[in-house]
Amino acid sequence: MKNIGVLAAKCCKILASVCLLSSSCVGATLVQPAVAIAADGCSNEVLQVRGTPVTVNYCLSGTPQQAPGSELLVPVKATFSAAGGSTTEQSTLHFLAGEGPSRVIESVDLAQLGSSGTLHLTLVYRDGAVHVESAILTPGAITIK
Repeated sequence: MKNIGVLAAKCCKILASVCLLSSSCVGATLVQPAVAIAADGCSNEVLQVRGTPVTVNYCLSGTPQQAPGSELLVPVKATFSAAGGSTTEQSTLHFLAGEGPSRVIESVDLAQLGSSGTLHLTLVYRDGAVHVESAILTPGAITIK
């Protein structure tokens, strides 16, 4: 929960900076903003891979921690499933801490799901959950999302 307070303080600082540059905030009261958190810390997406639905689910499995330097360590449980199988992996994703959403790349071998190829996911941490921002299937560099 320590990170939420830091994020709220940064949001408030950004709002104050915008208000200094704009007359539209005259009379505005700066308060700690509410940070939107996914209700259960999970995201769920269904991607169409060669006509087959692949469900991608990322859930926080612990509290994100600020690491030394500029990393935010986000523990997750990732579940991937399709008609040919499913797999679950526990890992810690290393996002950059700071202002704005941060992204990481993760690769999923589709053999685990009864298919071929590799799904390369761009993951973004925002609103208290890890979301799939984009997906590319290789070989062939086929855009999935």
